Amino acid sequence: MAELTVERIRADVADLLGEDPADLPDDENLADYGLDSVRLMALRERWAREFGIEVSFADLAARPAIEVWAPLLGAVG
Repeated sequence: MAELTVERIRADVADLLGEDPADLPDDENLADYGLDSVRLMALRERWAREFGIEVSFADLAARPAIEVWAPLLGAVG
């Protein structure tokens, strides 16, 4: 199974929000960019399917920022 990277997290979030990945800072609250619970659930399900990630929706929703998610998701790089 492939490893999830910080770049992939950023790219997946940007794709879902219709943003350029370069426009999403690691430390910003992604809700400010339009991330809502439905989109967050879609991301979580995608990462679970593609990378075997088992982090809870609640853990991701508690602090929706790439820098917080990366260690929760076991992302490399």
